[in-house]
Amino acid sequence: MEYRHLVPKGFVRLQGRLAALADAGVPVTYVVGNRDLWHLDHVERELGLRLVRDGIAEGVEGHRAYIAHGDGHVPAERIYNRLRPLLRSPLMARLYRMGLPGDAGYGFARWFAHRFGSGGVPEAPLVEALRTRAARLVADGRAELVVFGHVHSAACETVPGGAYLNPGYWFADRTFACVDAAGATLCRWADGAAETLATVALPLPASRAHVPPAPARA
Repeated sequence: MEYRHLVPKGFVRLQGRLAALADAGVPVTYVVGNRDLWHLDHVERELGLRLVRDGIAEGVEGHRAYIAHGDGHVPAERIYNRLRPLLRSPLMARLYRMGLPGDAGYGFARWFAHRFGSGGVPEAPLVEALRTRAARLVADGRAELVVFGHVHSAACETVPGGAYLNPGYWFADRTFACVDAAGATLCRWADGAAETLATVALPLPASRAHVPPAPARA
């Protein structure tokens, strides 16, 4: 959540680290999720990051990838899927900022998240639904690597024709993912070092001339 002249306090060191990477010429892309919808220009103008408000389809280390947070791709979240366009609209964000300024708006958002959120606990039906959606995107030829988050359940596995990667829930499990020319790797940060949990190899054709458009959500 971001207001016209202020952003919520906290995570300054993380923002500084990301800005330093961007200043050093390292491209950093921030994919918006279902709890951080209402950015203005702080992330792009002040930190120098690329802000992606929905999914992106592009080449990653030579692989055709589709990357999205994952909300809107789970048919079982019927109520949320219907409200999603409204929640992501600039008008809704503007009305919220005007009606609940500053501490009141941020405080209510945090209360709502704790009161009605899952608390980071994976829900098996949603985990499976997102995995199925990823497999369908690969089967349809939209990508060979699909990367989702959202369900707080790490995954790095082969699907027919490609791979599904979910970096998991960093706050609880300290998991993250890497992609290189050879494929995808799921890791956990423990005792000051990265521990490999799973790997999936991906073929690397000589040419990646065509990257398909971002697929429509189910």
